[in-house]
Amino acid sequence: MTNPARVLVVEDDDTIRTALVAAVESRGWVALGAVDGGELEQQLDTFRPDLVILDWMLPGRSGIELARVVSAAGDAGMILLTARDGVDDKLRGFDVGVDDYLAKPFVMAELVARMTAILRRRGRAPGVLEIGDLLVDLDAGAVVRARESIVLTGTELRLLAFLAGERGRTLSKTQILTQVWGYDSYDPNLVEVHVSSLRRKLEERGGTRLIQTVRGIGYVLRAA
Repeated sequence: MTNPARVLVVEDDDTIRTALVAAVESRGWVALGAVDGGELEQQLDTFRPDLVILDWMLPGRSGIELARVVSAAGDAGMILLTARDGVDDKLRGFDVGVDDYLAKPFVMAELVARMTAILRRRGRAPGVLEIGDLLVDLDAGAVVRARESIVLTGTELRLLAFLAGERGRTLSKTQILTQVWGYDSYDPNLVEVHVSSLRRKLEERGGTRLIQTVRGIGYVLRAA
């Protein structure tokens, strides 16, 4: 991906920060982690993020205080993560320029979807993916192949969008479970069943196979 979106993750919990950075990178975006306001300010000028993920409860200055810093420094989008989910708390975040708000604990797939939506509105994530003769319109939820519309279920559409966004990259069943369903503890056969159904719909008019099985690893989507 040329000129990928840049996402700064400000979270003092090492485990959560590492997971967030990995989720960002799995989308093909560039990720950088920070643990507090000092590191955030250092990266605003050098990293110049398109999106900042802020934890509310940080050492020193809170996420709300740092949201003001981000707003003053530029026009980066912001998502605030917190265990506080009261209406007043949300309004405080929106008042300082936060674009979205997600309460902990959260499903990673939902956070990725919200990041994608913000980056897309800012022109930093494509709304239409094109792979050979396949077009996936993420905004409209429409799929077209060889000028023929294909009707998919919501899960099939999320699966295709993930594979298409990572086209050319081999993805394990665990990665797919995490990104499409939000968990990695489901039966991997769930992925096989949905991939099989998706393949059938993509190929029912005689199209060549786009979703390839990589034995012992998972799946990869490649242009025909």
